[in-house]
Amino acid sequence: MSETATTTEPEQQKQAPSVAKASGSMAIATIVSRVTGLLSKVLLVAVLGAGWLSDSYQAASTLPTMINELLLGGILTSVAIPLLVRAEKEDGDGGESYAQWLISMGTAILGVGTIIAVACAPLLTDLFISDTGDAKPEVVTAFAYLILPGIVFYGLTALISAVLNARHVFGLPTWAPVLNNVVVIGVLAAYALLPGDLTINPVRMTDTHLLVLGLGTALGVAVQAAVLIPALKKTGFRFKWRLGWDSRLSEFGGLAFWVLLYVALGFASMTVLTNAATEAGGALTAFNFQWLIAQVPYGVLGVSLLTALMPRMSRSAAHGDNDQIVRDLLFGNRMSTILLMPFSALMTVSGVAIGIAAFGFGRSGVEGGTGIGIALAMSAFGLVPYAITLLQLRVFYAMKDARTPTLIQALIVAVRIGLIYFFVAVAKPEQLGVGMSLAMSLSFVFGAVVGQVWLRIRLGRLRTGFTIWTVCLTVVASSLAFAVATGANWLVQHGLGLSDASTKTEVVVASWVEVIVVTLIGLPLAFGLLAAFRVPEMKPAIDKINQLVRRR
Repeated sequence: MSETATTTEPEQQKQAPSVAKASGSMAIATIVSRVTGLLSKVLLVAVLGAGWLSDSYQAASTLPTMINELLLGGILTSVAIPLLVRAEKEDGDGGESYAQWLISMGTAILGVGTIIAVACAPLLTDLFISDTGDAKPEVVTAFAYLILPGIVFYGLTALISAVLNARHVFGLPTWAPVLNNVVVIGVLAAYALLPGDLTINPVRMTDTHLLVLGLGTALGVAVQAAVLIPALKKTGFRFKWRLGWDSRLSEFGGLAFWVLLYVALGFASMTVLTNAATEAGGALTAFNFQWLIAQVPYGVLGVSLLTALMPRMSRSAAHGDNDQIVRDLLFGNRMSTILLMPFSALMTVSGVAIGIAAFGFGRSGVEGGTGIGIALAMSAFGLVPYAITLLQLRVFYAMKDARTPTLIQALIVAVRIGLIYFFVAVAKPEQLGVGMSLAMSLSFVFGAVVGQVWLRIRLGRLRTGFTIWTVCLTVVASSLAFAVATGANWLVQHGLGLSDASTKTEVVVASWVEVIVVTLIGLPLAFGLLAAFRVPEMKPAIDKINQLVRRR
């Protein structure tokens, strides 16, 4: 766990961990979080299948996160940390009163928003679910009544995490989702043991299957928020309700308006995507689960890097040090590329095998796993642009500019929605999961280009050529590495007699063999080639390995 920090600015600067140390401390927690999250989704598909029930549950469980983002979540993650950092520097109490105000106002907004959302659950269902799709609106609404109270807990998690991050406490906020995943895994196990199936003619709110799944999901989010409260107290923070006017309220409000508009644009794009995906049974499941798998490497590596860089960039912006911001941006772009490109190649080469290995059993079957895998393989190229786009937008937020990210988001959403409607028009129903995934990835490629151009105008020379050169090196290294890994897999599959797998068991086993062989050979070889190419960011890892070898 991260060391706690005191609230005074000089001590905080002294105790502030380096980017590498902060990222490393979060990496293990994030790995466990992503693994347990993936396990919960694997169990979800195994228990519910990849059809209308899974689509209905996922449509409902998406609502709290989206509404939380619309109410407050996007503001917190993008605006709160820079303002908290400035408050720590400017206020005599180390920013404690400002943090108290944020938590108080945020909780009030979340509470009112949750009540309204629960009351409007049927309207939300009509908004998100296609009338011609296979998802059952009455089931979505029933789940929504039980899951929507999670809005307030999602918001509290973001509120407390923002305060902890500003105080250089990164570990526990990263571990908290693990408890959520553990609760959900337990809930799914309990659901699987229930006799019979969920009744839909008619749907009854007293149905045990509905209550276990819905209330269990909300309980997981509540536990995730509750575990952060002791950590906040441990930093020396004392909570006090502050619902009145704060001297920086107008500044926060100006930033918040643009962030709310930013989130509303994302809300609109997800509404269009969800409506389109629910037109075909399993399309929403395919999109959501390929996105979940793609987020595993980003969550472990990209989020840790971004979380550690954000306070650092905020401090540089507060001191007007644009040169340092550019250096951090270049470092973040190059590290995102180096860390994530090999994983993108892995998912492109073995996406179908990953889908079948993870989701090809239970009610989903090989067909459901294949649909998820194809969507993953076809859209994995968007992983690096996604990470770069998010980093670029955080640079603007660090400079207290919430307007430009919103304008960039508007362009990204316009491209995404256009692509969604294109794929709806040209794709077959069973291909919609792939189409939605492609639309998302292509929109981030566009966003990365637009963001880089915009930052060039704002900050001057960004050494973009250096980033492009790194991208080229990682593409070459990853291509060579996974070409070798694919050849090795072909030899292993033939040696084990799995090349002509036909039964469900044989296909699943062959998929697991491919995932293991390609991963164990491809990833180390890709990073090894990057080291051989003398990519500067690989030097610390090479030095560490050399030290270990010399000790032996």
